[in-house]
Amino acid sequence: MKILLTTLFLSPFALGALAQSPMLSPEIQIKSAVLSAPADKRDGVGVYGYNEAKELVWLRKGTNDLICLADDPAQKGFSASCYHRNLEPFMARGRALKKEGKTPAEIIVIREKEVKSGKLKMPKQPSTLYVYSAPDENYDAATGEVKEGNFRYVVYIPYATAESTGLPLKPEAPGMPWIMDPGTHRAHIMINPPVAKK
Repeated sequence: MKILLTTLFLSPFALGALAQSPMLSPEIQIKSAVLSAPADKRDGVGVYGYNEAKELVWLRKGTNDLICLADDPAQKGFSASCYHRNLEPFMARGRALKKEGKTPAEIIVIREKEVKSGKLKMPKQPSTLYVYSAPDENYDAATGEVKEGNFRYVVYIPYATAESTGLPLKPEAPGMPWIMDPGTHRAHIMINPPVAKK
């Protein structure tokens, strides 16, 4: 789980070599990216996606408090995410360090030091990240439609601990919230709703 989350936080935004399929249009990228946002906020979210040069760029400026990231076509499966704008400095720094060639472990250390020094600002209040994912066969790149996707929710609460929140360090029942990376700048509440059985 920790490896998966590290990849998500650093690499929804990774700029790897794209697969051989053609670049999706901005309209399709936006359509599928906003599926990760709450329905009542989708019309106003800002959206990052990929241009023809395989660079992560703004596809749509937002009018509300959320920023979405389109699926990275270089990664297997479909995964779109959306986070509160207060997390943008943290996310943007991770993308920049990744582009510089830093490893996930190095990025964690660098950002921790920068947060502690005050160079990198983390939200003072809990801030949410939404992730919506599905296997390749459930994503139609031609239409931007996703079927039978799964949600995961992450609520960043920097430097929180199990003691300060009352949360366990691992889920004790399906869908139960728990705290990950407690006591660090990356401390967050994890909520993984059970996957619906087919």
